[in-house]
Amino acid sequence: MNPISLLPAWRWFGPGDSISLEEIRQAGAEGIVTALHHIPHGAVWSPVEIGKRVAELGKAGFPWSVVESVPVHESIKTRTGDFRQLLANYGQTLRNLASFGIRTVCYNFMPVLDWTRTQLDYELPDHSRALRFDRTELAVFDMFILERAGAEKDYSPETIKNAASLFRNPAPGWLDRLQANILMGVPGESSATLEDLKRSIQVYQAIGPEGLLENLALFLEAVIPVCEESDIQMVIHPDDPPFDILGLPRIAGSLEELQRLIQRVPSPRNGICFCSGSLGAGSQNDLPLILETLGDRVHFVHFRNVHNLPDGSFHETAHLGGDVDLGQLMEMLLRIQERRSERIPYRPDHGLQMLDDLGKTTFPGYSLIGRMKGLAELRGISLGITASTRRN
Repeated sequence: MNPISLLPAWRWFGPGDSISLEEIRQAGAEGIVTALHHIPHGAVWSPVEIGKRVAELGKAGFPWSVVESVPVHESIKTRTGDFRQLLANYGQTLRNLASFGIRTVCYNFMPVLDWTRTQLDYELPDHSRALRFDRTELAVFDMFILERAGAEKDYSPETIKNAASLFRNPAPGWLDRLQANILMGVPGESSATLEDLKRSIQVYQAIGPEGLLENLALFLEAVIPVCEESDIQMVIHPDDPPFDILGLPRIAGSLEELQRLIQRVPSPRNGICFCSGSLGAGSQNDLPLILETLGDRVHFVHFRNVHNLPDGSFHETAHLGGDVDLGQLMEMLLRIQERRSERIPYRPDHGLQMLDDLGKTTFPGYSLIGRMKGLAELRGISLGITASTRRN
């Protein structure tokens, strides 16, 4: 191992994942990022269930490096119902994780939906497939399927015209696929329904971005003391995409928003998952500046790349093939690592579907070969930078 290196890790969705721990070992990962997806949101993760996963990973030679994620229940995000009991449950889960030496927990505070894409099999010029967010396709869903009041205010006249044309002349089955893609939940968990989304939009419109930030602060103020007692680092995943969609507020998609969150709850335990793909999908974001400004708060990294279009659409790319300079970000992270005693875990995020994976069923974005290629490239960049530093 090099004197200075990040910890290459891999997201695994548990026993139901089509990719085995043996294959992950062969791909070059040294740690596992996982969660207990079978436990309902809001329920306590018991020591028994945590212990089973720790033992399963240990048998394969892996540590449980990062929990991604302990989901934040919707009642906490909206400060409704039994949210106080749910906050207590979350704290107990953190204590139970800490009892097994697990110290990093990633979460997000996006309303209702997790990361949102309109197409899961966008074909690139080399015939590999990627995830895509298309602004016009989102408008089709928003205006004609969801039928959200006032949706047309969020789109340009050209986008509205193109969306109407698409809706009138869809390819067979396309509208159903579009709806399923947008409502898709975290792999291994259930998806939202159209009615869920309609009800939630009304709730979140009343809450607004300021109210959502206050609810996030309430969550952190409840769990950060547990983290300080238990030596756990909470890291928020940026909103994906990092701008408002479907009338839902987003509060963690830019440098200013992340700074505001840290200032609101200034404990060092209030950290960030630096996701180059989520942040990179925002044309307003200067990723090197974000990392330079907030680097001391970064305790987990997602390396992903995107190609952006002027209208706010984007599609994911090979790790070294998009608009984000991952080499520059890796170099900056290695400098941050020099100041740390614990290695910063990172994972190749949302690899392309390519080669043999084109004929396999995997969770969208989580193919084997595409991520293995990405991890090899990232490890190579890291080794090249450290070797060059030693020579100089």
